[in-house]
Amino acid sequence: MGDDLWTFIVASVMLPQTLSAVVVPTGVGPPKCPSAPQSIVGRSLISKAQRPRNVVGKKGFDHAGAHPVMVTMPPKVGLTVAPVSSAPRIPADHAVVMKRHFWFCLIKKKILGSGRKNRDPAKMIHSLFLVNASGDIFLEKHWKSVVSRSVCDYFFEALERATEPENVPPVIPTPHHYLINVLRHRIYFVAVIQSEVPPLFVIEFLHRVVDTFQDYFGVCTEAAIKDNVVVVYELLEEMLDNGFPLATESNILKELIKPPTILRTVVNTITGSTNVGEQLPTGQLSVVPWRRTGVKYTNNEAYFDVVEEIDAIIDKSGSTITAEIQGVIDACVKLTGMPDLTLSFMNPRLLDDVSFHPCVRFKRWEAERILSFIPPDGNFRLLSYHVSSQNLVAIPVYVKHNISFREGSSQGRFELTLGPKQTMGKAVESVLVSSQLPRGVLNANLNPSQGTYTFDPVTKLLSWDVGKINPQKLPSLKGSMSLQAGASKPDENPTINIQFKIQQLAISGLKVNRLDMYGEKYKPFKGIKYMTKAGKFQVRT
Repeated sequence: MGDDLWTFIVASVMLPQTLSAVVVPTGVGPPKCPSAPQSIVGRSLISKAQRPRNVVGKKGFDHAGAHPVMVTMPPKVGLTVAPVSSAPRIPADHAVVMKRHFWFCLIKKKILGSGRKNRDPAKMIHSLFLVNASGDIFLEKHWKSVVSRSVCDYFFEALERATEPENVPPVIPTPHHYLINVLRHRIYFVAVIQSEVPPLFVIEFLHRVVDTFQDYFGVCTEAAIKDNVVVVYELLEEMLDNGFPLATESNILKELIKPPTILRTVVNTITGSTNVGEQLPTGQLSVVPWRRTGVKYTNNEAYFDVVEEIDAIIDKSGSTITAEIQGVIDACVKLTGMPDLTLSFMNPRLLDDVSFHPCVRFKRWEAERILSFIPPDGNFRLLSYHVSSQNLVAIPVYVKHNISFREGSSQGRFELTLGPKQTMGKAVESVLVSSQLPRGVLNANLNPSQGTYTFDPVTKLLSWDVGKINPQKLPSLKGSMSLQAGASKPDENPTINIQFKIQQLAISGLKVNRLDMYGEKYKPFKGIKYMTKAGKFQVRT
């Protein structure tokens, strides 16, 4: 719509009966409003002395005509006040004085932009680029204006400088833009911002995009995104309105855009229809927008997964340098109606640094340390927490190592043994050990007592797939390494990175006490599962 054109917005609103008038722009020859009685256009019911002269930042009159209220309208546009009869809703950026049940006509021109600074168009997400592990841009979406792909050159330069894929700076400044990125499932989600915004605002939105894709397609991979590219663009169009986050709740989005299925895809191909729903989501109009109305299930069940990820650095003597836990509680709730749940813990004081889903009543948590909430329908993350006190972080595995290189020798020694520690009798599974050996190592001749190992002579990466640790017979990897002839002794010994999982154990000691439901009469099936896994778990040698 051109800047020199008048725009008519017909709206309606329910207001108190004490309101008596409506403000309409005049003074520049307002055209006829087709939805309003002709008698109201350009006519004033108050005297000239009462009429505000310059209303930009000045005070107008409230519904009683006695108390001043702020009116934000452009300069050089006068106001007339007139009664009208019946209608719905007005834009939030227009301050208008009006009567209960009326029709009115708002007129907007280019001049409105000069007097309204509520939403800076620069402070929004302009574009989104998806970059795969090979460094190729395989999808892009633009909202406000088209930004050239060349802006990603700054991101690619930062990617080349990073030692690890996850070490790319989350915020990259460029001469005209800011690039904010997250790495999920080996895909970089790069948002382009024209001016400074709170980085966490953009980062949180990008994580919501990834979670939505995963919820819709089962996995968030390059192949899944390409196979459902139409749905991806529909989702991005609904999640961001002109660069500002609009609908990010999964339940609302699923009413707006139906998740893809094989049958729906075939029908859409034949009929030419889309996945866009025909009705607006009901949840968006309620006080609990995260839950849709009229939910019904044959089997009512609620499952909660307590997943903790331990990050630790262990020195060569086995002492802990640093250790912390990143934990989440993921939920899968399929309950009929509008249930109200409470979740209590045996030791809630462990949860100090906590981030909640919007459904959680924060005041009750502060007062009683009880999670009280009306859950979303389906899968969602109830809370995430962080435990950084080292005395609360137990190290679940230990490593005995002997990695040595002799000066002037072409041989090196490699010995490694793993064992469980402080696991409450739970088995340590899915153990994977990796180590970046020095560049001078040509080959590794090792003998594993359990599992299999691989060594890449090009990247010098040694990987040992251990599997499950048997406490009765600890797994070990022993052998020799061949070095380049005449090469000097490596300056540093390699570090060892370990991945593992422990089922039915929260390493922090967090335990759920009970889960209660109110508001519904049926008895749901409830289940709690715990798991600990390694994050960045590093042992120095």
